[in-house]
Amino acid sequence: MKLPRHTLGRTICALLAIGFVWCLSLPYLIPSKDDQDNMGVFGHNRLRQRDKARIEKSSADDIMKIIATFVDDLFDILEPSNDSSRPPPLKDYKGELQVAQAEMEAEKEMGQVKDGVIEELRSDKQHLQQQVARLEDLLKLQVEKGKKQGDQDNSEDEKCPLPPMDGHPDCEGKLKWMKEMWKTDPCYRSHGVNGSLCSILVYLSEIESWCPVLPGRPIRTAKAEGSGVKVGSDQAVVRKSLEDLYPFLENRLEFRWIHQRIQSMGKIWVEAGRSLSAKYNLTERKAQHILVHPGVVTNESGLKIAETAFSGGPLGELVQWSDLIATLHVLGHHLHLSASLPDLKNFLGFQTNGCPLRHSKVEANLIYTDIIGLKQFQHAFPATWMKYKCVIRVLDSFGTEPDFNHAVWARENNLMSPFGRLNLIPAQFYTMFPHTPDNTFLGFVVQHQLSSELSEQLNSTKRRNQALVYGKSSKFWEGKEAYLDVIHKYLEIHGTADNSTLIPSYVKNHGIIKGTEVQTLLRQSKVFVGMSFPYEGPAPLEALANGCAFLNPRLRPPQSRLNSEFFKGKPNIREVTSQHPYVEAIGEPYVWMVDMFNETEVERALTSILNQSIEPYLPYEFTCEGMLQRVNVLIEKQDFCSSGGRWPPLSALQVVKAEAGTSCKQACQTTGLICEPAFFPHLNSNKGLANHGVDCQTSEVTNSHMVLPAYNSTKHCLFQSDPLLFSCVRSNQSLIRICPCRDYIKDQIALCKACI
Repeated sequence: MKLPRHTLGRTICALLAIGFVWCLSLPYLIPSKDDQDNMGVFGHNRLRQRDKARIEKSSADDIMKIIATFVDDLFDILEPSNDSSRPPPLKDYKGELQVAQAEMEAEKEMGQVKDGVIEELRSDKQHLQQQVARLEDLLKLQVEKGKKQGDQDNSEDEKCPLPPMDGHPDCEGKLKWMKEMWKTDPCYRSHGVNGSLCSILVYLSEIESWCPVLPGRPIRTAKAEGSGVKVGSDQAVVRKSLEDLYPFLENRLEFRWIHQRIQSMGKIWVEAGRSLSAKYNLTERKAQHILVHPGVVTNESGLKIAETAFSGGPLGELVQWSDLIATLHVLGHHLHLSASLPDLKNFLGFQTNGCPLRHSKVEANLIYTDIIGLKQFQHAFPATWMKYKCVIRVLDSFGTEPDFNHAVWARENNLMSPFGRLNLIPAQFYTMFPHTPDNTFLGFVVQHQLSSELSEQLNSTKRRNQALVYGKSSKFWEGKEAYLDVIHKYLEIHGTADNSTLIPSYVKNHGIIKGTEVQTLLRQSKVFVGMSFPYEGPAPLEALANGCAFLNPRLRPPQSRLNSEFFKGKPNIREVTSQHPYVEAIGEPYVWMVDMFNETEVERALTSILNQSIEPYLPYEFTCEGMLQRVNVLIEKQDFCSSGGRWPPLSALQVVKAEAGTSCKQACQTTGLICEPAFFPHLNSNKGLANHGVDCQTSEVTNSHMVLPAYNSTKHCLFQSDPLLFSCVRSNQSLIRICPCRDYIKDQIALCKACI
């Protein structure tokens, strides 16, 4: 049965429409190949994509609803009907189809974005896979390297036996610590430590100096390497003014007294520099960078010396620091002044990790400090200070003897001192007076030269029958009434004590006064009266420089750490035989030795003094020029960083035998010489002694004595194994010492005749 034409046409149109809609919906009903792949690859990301999928699903459902409605309407048209009338017109689906098409286009664009994201994720995945593969390769290489390194370390250690530890008592402990802890700080690895014993030894000997340098290794000194301590490149020129120094001093409370003293002597220093330059060639010198850190003036020390300097406090150390600073400046060197731990840290540029810096902020060729300052250095920078050990000079008023300096020896022999056990070369300790030849005599300047105006004023001052008592603290006067009564019979007595509580009523006390006023009193007086304390101060030399004789009380018995509270903590057992041992050698008519409790002896000395007049006298070594000469030679010649350094020159060596029970200091003095510890290594061998007439029948090397080299009655020779135990001041009842002596310049005991 034929369908009507209009029915057939409608059917064909409906079919075409269905086909068209079906084609449009295919991209949303059938997943693409990429989508199928991504379902497997990115299945773990489904939760992240859940919201996006919900939106896509919702859009597809809406489209399917439109299509279903459209199909239903088509079927309604195609169903047979008895109604032969014209069928109802077909709904106008054009608008709905356009909306559906727009939505499908939007979904298609979203699909393209999704494809881009998927492609990017696929690229990231490939990159991560490559990285994992590379890390696996590196891990395999590291394991192989570790095995090879272990074999190499074992081989390296076999070729690196432990050297003798003499002079390095802390080496063994540091080795054990580093063996376990070298990985705790990456800086150790940066210095070449790899866990092997040899690499650790190299580090501890060449970077931190805890251990001896391995045989065959070059000696890397602080002066030679780029560790922030190197020789300056510019020339040192003697300065004609101290004006450039004052700004560094006047703005710091710690340096206020030092600034005042230097400024009062400014013209004298300049003239002394000019005079020394005229006598010696001082042009071929390099300007050194010198750090000066007086620990006694720091707040951290708690001593308050800088604060009490103007009210009767101790001045000896401040005098020495003042004169050293002025000397270094006049000689043309670059000074860096430190008066606190922050200053010290800032100047040296220290870091806080376990290793010392390869380069410090200040290129210090020399570091002058005192025992307090050195301990601050050690405490604040326990690893790094060793790097600067050989360039350190320690101002030490009373001196440190070798056995107290040696930590192990001091501990084993119960030589306890809060100032000892520093393990420096004994000559690195700089003393105020030449107490022991084992230390270096630095000294100070006696302020005797004044400006022209003050000189004229003092020259016009006439001597009176008066005495000035040496004692700023009234407690020094206690128990001395009978002694002062004898002096009062002959002279009017003046004092400069802090109060009059313990002072006899007949004393004219001026209180604490300025240095120039003290000099005026000395110029007026005939006698400067020692009271047995303080020991070894600068005042007696000031008295001699002003033409005033000094009464120097004997100390019976001699005072030492064994019987004196004052010397109890000092790192020496030197016996002080009078209030001022140095001036004993000057002798009469300038210095008169007296027993304070022997009235007859005191009266005899006073009678002799009053029957004569003396001219001002001062040893050259305590003048500005003398100190400039001495310090200049020490800076240029004294070297503790290089084992090859020979100073004083070997031509100055003179060998003397010290009989049993006699020290080298005594033996050399007896022949008009001075013991020179720098020459001990030259004598410390069979050949060395044979060259000086000692034929050893047998010999041994040991560190069991402080008097070596020496021999006994059977010509059995003993040689020192530890160079820190060489000593000029010790003796032994059963051994004859072989002593290295040298000559010296009159009134300049620190220098031999061939030293300048």
